[in-house]
Amino acid sequence: MIHLHYIDDALLVAEKPAGLLSVPGRSAENQDCVVARLQALYLDALTVHRLDQVTSGLLLHARGKAIQAALSMQFEQRQVSKRYEAVVQGLLDADAGEVDLPLIVDWPNRPKQMVDYQRGKPALTRWQVLARDAQAQRTRVALEPVTGRSHQLRLHMASLGHPIVGDVLYDAAPAQRVHLHACALAFTHPVTGAALAFESAAPF
Repeated sequence: MIHLHYIDDALLVAEKPAGLLSVPGRSAENQDCVVARLQALYLDALTVHRLDQVTSGLLLHARGKAIQAALSMQFEQRQVSKRYEAVVQGLLDADAGEVDLPLIVDWPNRPKQMVDYQRGKPALTRWQVLARDAQAQRTRVALEPVTGRSHQLRLHMASLGHPIVGDVLYDAAPAQRVHLHACALAFTHPVTGAALAFESAAPF
């Protein structure tokens, strides 16, 4: 069962659990996903954006193609505010900063991404320290992806030498889960024009 933060005739805001795909995969065993579960209840539910399988948190869906196009345009024009919370390995020295590194898929090792200054697409992440745990040697951070590249937050934090806890794909030590959660989402309702904002507490 997918928890819904919001539902009306135009859109749904769902809570994605870690480990569940946002959209169906190619293989038969990867058909279970957030949008399939939503469509079992709401036939017109369509994907607007995605979260990695390992990531939990707020996920927006449109009801029908026209709303999907309108919401997708807000994402493309960077009119949607997204914030994530993560716990990374090690103690970050600075209290805030940004990572500006172009990313491209690492084809032999996909879905892994890599930094590529020649062919990569621009990617910018802003980060801010929320808390440091000296005993555990971990830092809790707020992350704002200015762009929306695949694995952007994961690779950008790893590039600082502080991979997200549990993210073995980017050389973190194994953990119960990847400590990355989409905790805040704000956008404009495409029908009413109302400003909508949602929050979800990190479950780690």
